[in-house]
Amino acid sequence: MDEPGLWLATLPATAQQRRRAFAAVAVLFAAVFVVAPFAKMRLPEGDGFVPAVQAVIVVTDLTTAALLFTQFSLLRSRALLVLANAYLFNTLIVFVHTLTFPRAFAPQGLLVTSFQTTGWLFLVWQVSFPASVIAYVLLKAGPGEKRPVGGSLRAIIGCSVVGVTVLVCGILWFLIAADRLLPSLFDDRLTYSSAVLYTSASEATVAGIALVLLLVRKGSVLDQWLTVSVGAMAAQLTMVSFFSGGRFDLGWYSLRVLGVVSSTAVLLGLLSETTRLYAKLSTALRTLQREQDNKLLSAQAATAAIAHEIYQPLTAITANGNAALLYLRKVPPDLGRVREAVEDMVGGCASVSEVIEGIRNLFRKTDQAGQLIDLNEIIFDVMQSHQERLTRRRVKTSRDLAQDLPLVRGHRSQLQEVVANLVDNAIDAMEGTTGRDRLLRVKTTRKRDAVAVEIQDTGQGIVPMRLGEIFGGFVTTKPNGTGLGLAICRMIIEHHGGTLSASSDGVSGACFEFVLPMMAVEGPAGPVRRA
Repeated sequence: MDEPGLWLATLPATAQQRRRAFAAVAVLFAAVFVVAPFAKMRLPEGDGFVPAVQAVIVVTDLTTAALLFTQFSLLRSRALLVLANAYLFNTLIVFVHTLTFPRAFAPQGLLVTSFQTTGWLFLVWQVSFPASVIAYVLLKAGPGEKRPVGGSLRAIIGCSVVGVTVLVCGILWFLIAADRLLPSLFDDRLTYSSAVLYTSASEATVAGIALVLLLVRKGSVLDQWLTVSVGAMAAQLTMVSFFSGGRFDLGWYSLRVLGVVSSTAVLLGLLSETTRLYAKLSTALRTLQREQDNKLLSAQAATAAIAHEIYQPLTAITANGNAALLYLRKVPPDLGRVREAVEDMVGGCASVSEVIEGIRNLFRKTDQAGQLIDLNEIIFDVMQSHQERLTRRRVKTSRDLAQDLPLVRGHRSQLQEVVANLVDNAIDAMEGTTGRDRLLRVKTTRKRDAVAVEIQDTGQGIVPMRLGEIFGGFVTTKPNGTGLGLAICRMIIEHHGGTLSASSDGVSGACFEFVLPMMAVEGPAGPVRRA
């Protein structure tokens, strides 16, 4: 499950991604120094500002923690477990800090009797996250990271939630109990004391160490998002330590905005990964479906092609076998006729063998030299074999076969299958046509760089919007059709290095054309046989 490229936590970051993370941190610090000269400018007190902003942080941190626990459940990484707990801790400590903030929900804040406690909760919040990131980086680099965490995932995550909750409650109890023992962070309700400078500077140092560790290591994509998050927190602490003078000045408001940036950075990364994985899964499922369809198409197409091609030779073999038995029963036996029948049977068996080998080569998709083929001759043979059906369906024919048509290299039985299938479809398309002549037009031409065969009918035509799908597997307009014929034809033509296309206005018939490229052309064909 930990293969690189699959998860954000294991996908190695590119040099461009590292540069972007560095640039984002630089922009955050630039923003701090732009605001710095005006940081102590007192602004109106917005009592609803802290609950609104920190509600966003609580939601984003909780969502990030849930996604990281999900990643941990898949990768069982110790480093990810620490990071998930860090975000869960942030969620709870920010929630508690919001409840205790003066005038947010009560004049002195809920749960506490001193506004100093709120300040210490903020500092605990600010130092806990970069410290956890340091632990995360060191664990990733340690040998223990290669050994997945064992045990029940439910128990591990449950213990994490309980442990973090107990820790936050313990910190709150300690800060309330030790309120008079801890240094005062505020001279009054709004103004920072000198103690803030030292505590915030110490925390900024911790954040700086975490930031440096992330920047110098060529970590994962997740590490680059963490870099932005820790960078925003370091910028916050820089603002508190050196520029902001107290609550509700410009510096104080700006550090809350930086807090939102710090909280949302990793969440954005995880959401982008979720989107990427969803897209990747969707693509994989479509690819799998196509592969399954192709396999089914290949199997059924092979079966249909074999059945279609060997039906006539087998019928001829059966007829010749019965004739041979009849001649043998004569007294005396007609050995001459028996010999002719047996020779025809041998020829039929050779034809069956050729068909099977041709189709086996087609679906095996191997490079084959093939033989020199006269397409005009193939068309002549197909039209001759369909003459009875053409007459029965009252279909007139028109053949315009180029005299100088070059030979092509390929497999005769396969190309004959294409022509026969297209002729059959044309005859079927004209079934039931009234008000105009039924005309089947076959044309061969030598193009500049290819040899083309056109088969055109005067049937009902094909709806233009469906022209793009008729060559797909199992697409048919015939009541008893398998929908494999055109798919097989396109496969055969593409196997020969050519293309098969169709055109129609949906009213006055359809035209199918297959083209073989010049690289398949060898030399001029002989005279065209005439009916």
